[in-house]
Amino acid sequence: MIRKAAVAHQFYPGEPATLHRMLKELIPDHPQPRKALALVMPHAGYVYSGRVAGETAARADIPENVIILGPNHHGLGAPAALMDQGSWEMPWGMVPVDEKLAAAVLVHCPDFSPDPSAHRQEHSLEVLVPFLHHRQAALRIVPICLARSDFAFCLRAGRGLAAAIRSHRQPVLLAASSDMSHYESRASASAKDRLAIDRVLALDPEGLYQTVAAHQISMCGVIPTVITLIAARELGASRAELVRYSDSGAVSGDLDQVVGYAGFIVS
Repeated sequence: MIRKAAVAHQFYPGEPATLHRMLKELIPDHPQPRKALALVMPHAGYVYSGRVAGETAARADIPENVIILGPNHHGLGAPAALMDQGSWEMPWGMVPVDEKLAAAVLVHCPDFSPDPSAHRQEHSLEVLVPFLHHRQAALRIVPICLARSDFAFCLRAGRGLAAAIRSHRQPVLLAASSDMSHYESRASASAKDRLAIDRVLALDPEGLYQTVAAHQISMCGVIPTVITLIAARELGASRAELVRYSDSGAVSGDLDQVVGYAGFIVS
């Protein structure tokens, strides 16, 4: 199956040369990108969150194999939907699904279903792909689209992903896709987001899950981020770094209704 780009010309430029120029502006040269286990990156339109995503991608070595986890905004498909075959058609060409790694994930994560239907309209994973491909031309992906779930599911999924990565015997990066608070004042959003950011920096996936619920933080990718933190810890993560935090008001000037954006690197 070939999955067509759903949000080119909307969230990011659909013309290859224009997209390439924009990515060069958003992804700074970093003198010492380092090996990472996971990234957390935002998924809004590039004019709003592209600087945060680009600076995050610049900090890490991007291997050929990347598992991308994002929230399901449309409610289509299985609750944990993995695209295990085919390619994604992006403005510059095809990005293949890593079918061997996808098969390993399905073996170790029995809650996941091979289901491309959840991915057809979903933007949360797609908008990360140009950043990752710009840093790794031989990119292969395993896209996973996730609905809301309980922490027990997250724990099984994170442990299963870690087992699948260990079995793959090649470098694999986890990339979680999430924006932070939605449509609150900058003061409210930044205060709430700080609570969630602190849990990520503490490598505390259960604390993040509980904090987002207790404080009603509208972090759309909390499930992908919690699962990614669990997997990274299983793989030996000892450090998380906040690369950059910003919000939509920095571009729009509207500080009454902002969306927050945070980029993390976990190693």
